[in-house]
Amino acid sequence: MLSVTFLGTGAACPTIDRNVAGLAVQREGETILFDCGEGNQRQMMRYGVGFSFTDVFFTHFHADHMLGITGLLRTMGLQDRTAPVTLYGPRGAQRILGAALSLGVERNKFPIEIVEIQAGDRIGRTEYDIVIFETDHRADTVGYAIVEHTRLGRFHPERARELGVPEGPLWGRLHKGETVALPDGRTVSPADLVGAPRPGRTLVYSGDTRPHMPLVEASRGADLLIHEATFGGDEAERAVETGHSTAAEAARVALEAGVRRLVLTHISPRYSRDAPELLGEARAVFPETIIARDGLTVEVPFVE
Repeated sequence: MLSVTFLGTGAACPTIDRNVAGLAVQREGETILFDCGEGNQRQMMRYGVGFSFTDVFFTHFHADHMLGITGLLRTMGLQDRTAPVTLYGPRGAQRILGAALSLGVERNKFPIEIVEIQAGDRIGRTEYDIVIFETDHRADTVGYAIVEHTRLGRFHPERARELGVPEGPLWGRLHKGETVALPDGRTVSPADLVGAPRPGRTLVYSGDTRPHMPLVEASRGADLLIHEATFGGDEAERAVETGHSTAAEAARVALEAGVRRLVLTHISPRYSRDAPELLGEARAVFPETIIARDGLTVEVPFVE
């Protein structure tokens, strides 16, 4: 399972319909947070995202992307959490997040580590990597791509039975790429029973940015691109001035990168909850587009 729940989809300040930036990615029972605007802890409760995460990744440190971290960590301390949390962010993370952790008179009740990252870094996990890429905003900013590792090819049990391979450990060894010897002296290779390796999934989160070639490259062939769309085309100059993107610009990034689906987020308060004008502009360029709303969960299936 790979899915993303939108905790906040608004830009700059919360509204009745939209909280500020926050994403929860859930993969095979693991939860990873990206950005943590004010009020995100309540959004997590409201939309069923548990507090069992261990990592929070920040795209940058504008207030609407990080003010919620203090309250979130304080709440977990009151819940007697003991497991550590790691906070990742671009240049300035130690100073800014360190200050956020020191607010109030309470002390942190569990270990918290702050790690500064930069574009080009790659954080390796057992079954996927988190790739950090450069974005183009008005501050030190990055985006993130969750890139799953290539999976083993599909194992064909019927063919294994036809060849007389007994079910059990030999099947597992063959699936992992080993040639095995059967009790009758024959050998069977993985090529006889295992299909071609299958690609994993890729999920990309732009953070705040202008259209930017490193973002396009990081998104090549992605299964899902989550891209900011703060403005419509009538505010194109404003988008340039503030380092943001229009809906049509986000759609052009998706088209150039050849992604499967596009979700627009970080919507200006000037637009309604459904933002039909933004959706129309984007779909005119890239039809497989939707507008995120708070609480929306998007599943990312395998291609096959």
